[in-house]
Amino acid sequence: MWNLAVCPPCWVFAGIATADGVPLRQAISLSERRKGFARASVRRMPSFREFVSGPWRAVPVLGVTQILAWGAVFYPPVLTLPLIAAERGFSLTFAMGGFSAGLLAAGFVSPSIGALIDKFGGHRVMPFGSLVGAAGLVGLTLASHPAAYVAVWMLLGAAMAASLYDPAFATLGRIFGARARQPITVLTLAGGFASTVSWPVTYALMKPLGWQGTYLVYAALLAFVAAPLHAFALPRTRANLDVVHADASVPPPPVRPASGIAFVLLVAAFSAYAFIPSGLSAHLLAILKRAGIEAGTVVFIGTLFGPSQVAARLCEFIFARNIHPLMMVRFAAGLLVLAFALLWLFGISAPVAITFTVMFGAANGLVTIGRGAVPLALFGPSGYGRIVGRIARPALIITAVAPVVIAFLAERASDPVALAVVAASGVVSLMCFLLVRR
Repeated sequence: MWNLAVCPPCWVFAGIATADGVPLRQAISLSERRKGFARASVRRMPSFREFVSGPWRAVPVLGVTQILAWGAVFYPPVLTLPLIAAERGFSLTFAMGGFSAGLLAAGFVSPSIGALIDKFGGHRVMPFGSLVGAAGLVGLTLASHPAAYVAVWMLLGAAMAASLYDPAFATLGRIFGARARQPITVLTLAGGFASTVSWPVTYALMKPLGWQGTYLVYAALLAFVAAPLHAFALPRTRANLDVVHADASVPPPPVRPASGIAFVLLVAAFSAYAFIPSGLSAHLLAILKRAGIEAGTVVFIGTLFGPSQVAARLCEFIFARNIHPLMMVRFAAGLLVLAFALLWLFGISAPVAITFTVMFGAANGLVTIGRGAVPLALFGPSGYGRIVGRIARPALIITAVAPVVIAFLAERASDPVALAVVAASGVVSLMCFLLVRR
């Protein structure tokens, strides 16, 4: 991760802040207050005791449950849906359509889930997400009729809305208030290993148990591990939003309401970005194979994405905690646009594909942190869960349709056209992030 403070060429992604409009009676300028707030946010790592009995207990608890939720519901369809389609007599397109229906359902209920977490806490809401997910996975093993199959995926979509990153971020926002950025980053470090764990475990389980048995194992893990952890191990505490903590030498900068042009631009930025990982995760490896890269090399390139995410998040945690999260996502979006520019300039070859995948993974790792940290920094912790849900709704809808759009473009036009559309989405995301003012 580049340090924007010592890298003048990177300033284009950071924007310019002024202190216009600050009353003279204030002892410090708005820019100085922001600097003080950034310094205050760089806190020491909590002690082991705080991880066990304090609010930081939420981070390892959610770290475990995020790996279980992503690994049980979101990642296995890549391996299981072809088998489901063959056994049930569905087309592969219809089988994938069920998963897309689930993502659409998740998008529609996300704001309500966030509002419930704001009101009642993740310890009361997220257990239901795990239990509904377990019921949905059992239902998936039984749903032989097309209508039942789609209905089960919509149920699983509601479970995802109450189990994945967005409700976890909302839970941390409720517990830590304005200081939730560091816990969010640590949580994403754990969540980054979900795909690394899920795919090999799913593959290993499917050999002796089949896809039905594998889903029943995952249902048991959600019901008897994730749900109890959410219900009994998550802290009940709630941050007092009116208290200025002693470790803050100056008060935090004022926040704005989650409405108006800034909110619209932020929603547009994250939604445009959501098109990229959703579309590429389903088609990038196939595009690389069609470009002539050997199959074993393509598989190796695919394995670089997850470690690149985790490495970028670790760099953010170590080096960039005092940088405003809006600057971080601008940098990430710019890095992704640069990766597409390299692909366009030099064409698809193994070295270029490796470089592209590493840059793409790093950008995605940072944007995931930004999904939780940027709304918190701009709009504050009050009503944070609902704000995160409102941002997630259009992003999840775009996530659902992106693979279909890319498949259509690749089939009816060409792979370069499909990649150009994805790159254009990255440019739109970057421009929207640049237009948001702190």
